[in-house]
Amino acid sequence: MTLPVAILAGGLATRLWPMTETIPKSLVDVAGKPFAVHQLELLKRAGVKEIVYCIGYLGEKVRDELGDGSRYGLRISYREDGPRPLGTGGAVRRAVALLGPAFFILYGDAYLRCDYAAVEEAFRASGRKGLMTVLRNEDRWDRSNVVFEEGRILRYDKKDRDARMKYIDYGLGVLSAGVLEQYPGNESLDLATVYQDLLGAGELTGFEVTERFYEVGSAAGLEEARAFLSGTTTEER
Repeated sequence: MTLPVAILAGGLATRLWPMTETIPKSLVDVAGKPFAVHQLELLKRAGVKEIVYCIGYLGEKVRDELGDGSRYGLRISYREDGPRPLGTGGAVRRAVALLGPAFFILYGDAYLRCDYAAVEEAFRASGRKGLMTVLRNEDRWDRSNVVFEEGRILRYDKKDRDARMKYIDYGLGVLSAGVLEQYPGNESLDLATVYQDLLGAGELTGFEVTERFYEVGSAAGLEEARAFLSGTTTEER
């Protein structure tokens, strides 16, 4: 694998307060170590070599804990949000210079057991500017927000949902760097907007994954992730 990974780790994590008033979500303890370490170990096993953390709230603690990544066999660098939050898309836009011509985007609270090399291969083979991984969800783990049929994303909307939506945005994407150049650099930008714009332009391909996601963005999700990563659930790790 050659694509670097941008990890979005700048949010306030208000759903986990008061726990995250003093510690960033990425560093919340999960099965005896910071969640970010589980995530890094997973990415290392998947063949990832380079990571850029997009940090904001309590970001210095993420930098202090993870360092340059050498202890995990990875290269880690950091890009700060700036004086005011610019949204998920804006955070990635600020980091583009560190990421190169194309890169994965991963949320800092997501543990995603998929074939990253296959995702990268699908992106390159598609010839499109963006890729979204999707999971058949049917509102099981969260509200479904994608219409995906015959290998194609037909609709994506996190706010205006309809009954045809059986899939969910899995939380792992791939973008070409040039995609973000069209958006003003000083305005807030949501990644959902970027994906919707790509879809409208015929430049978004889809890749279906089958392993459920784990996340630590909510109290319930955190408990599920702790159970899974500590080996106390019956599901195989």
